[in-house]
Amino acid sequence: MIVYRGTHIEIFLEMLSVERGAAGNTLDAYRRDLEHYLFFLSTIGKDVLRTEANDISEYLNRLDQSGMTAATIARRLSVLRQFHKFLYAESLRNDDPCTLIGAPRRARTLPQTVSEEEVADLLNATARDLSPKGLRLHCLMEILYATGLRVTELVGLPLSAVIGDPRFLVVKGKGGRERMVPLGDAARAALRDYLLVQPDFLEKVRDSGSRAAAKYLFPSRGKSGHLTRHRFAQLLKELALAAKIPPHKLSPHTLRHAFASHLLAHGADLRSVQQMLGHADISTTQIYTHVLEERLKKLVVEHHPLSLAQRD
Repeated sequence: MIVYRGTHIEIFLEMLSVERGAAGNTLDAYRRDLEHYLFFLSTIGKDVLRTEANDISEYLNRLDQSGMTAATIARRLSVLRQFHKFLYAESLRNDDPCTLIGAPRRARTLPQTVSEEEVADLLNATARDLSPKGLRLHCLMEILYATGLRVTELVGLPLSAVIGDPRFLVVKGKGGRERMVPLGDAARAALRDYLLVQPDFLEKVRDSGSRAAAKYLFPSRGKSGHLTRHRFAQLLKELALAAKIPPHKLSPHTLRHAFASHLLAHGADLRSVQQMLGHADISTTQIYTHVLEERLKKLVVEHHPLSLAQRD
């Protein structure tokens, strides 16, 4: 009889939460992936303490045959690596079978983004609306494009982060890691305008009985106390229509990609962009190397002596 080792999952998830500060959504995703993996093991007569490398390879093959993308399989394998490494470190196993498993080949996909002209259209569209909601959306857009924050970081900004007309924001990102990102003049001006009407939003929230909202820059009646990522995404779709941009092209993450791509196109280095985006590993930021490649090509064409000679 196979023993379902659910307790090992719980201990592993507790470690991720306590030691690495993993968010609730991350823990839920890890739980689903690991429960699916353990169910597979039970179908072949194995449990997680007796898994061999060929069992994991078979599991990955099954995922591939089911039509799962290489990127998703790679994410599943990453979870398995962490889980088995944990079991080995805790002496629950004498080995780590994942050390013999190679990473699946992933197709290089470029992130969807918008042009500098389209970003300007979006910001101009929000700047025309001087209502409290318009000032809030303009502030959200200016901060997002100026900093490249993740949408959860943006909507969850504490009010304390913007006291005193800050030139930098201190942001707490994934795993509880803090980073500093510069705030440009346009974003600071939009922030100052919004702070004049922010008490109006807070008053409406207080009337609904929410106490958590008082500490957030963008308060809301929701359970979290702040504007939700889902509501912000809805506002972006409405804004896209106002700016005559296809709504499918625009999402909070699209603007994060625009921030990184436009910085690199204007001469920023990859390491600086990595730090501002809050990527723990430079390899994550390297999806933008196509921007650097285009910039280098342009530099050669415009400044290399041979290219100049050919023009003459």
